[in-house]
Amino acid sequence: MRAFVAVRQLISNPPVDRVEQLENQMENLRLYIEEVFTDYNDINEDTRVQLELINQTLAELQVEKEEAAKPRKPVGFKSYEK
Repeated sequence: MRAFVAVRQLISNPPVDRVEQLENQMENLRLYIEEVFTDYNDINEDTRVQLELINQTLAELQVEKEEAAKPRKPVGFKSYEK
């Protein structure tokens, strides 16, 4: 946003070497946009990793639940009916 404001100011108040300053502002804008998209991709990568961890944990919990639902062998002495 700052780069757009700077370009607008350059257009409204032309300096002596207007083309060079516009080129500099456009280069600054290009670098800024690249930086923003790099940060955005980093955030997406972090989010993707966190979602994978959540899915892995849910899968492990599902396996534990299935194991807990299986019938167990009774522990202790058997009592026989007469």
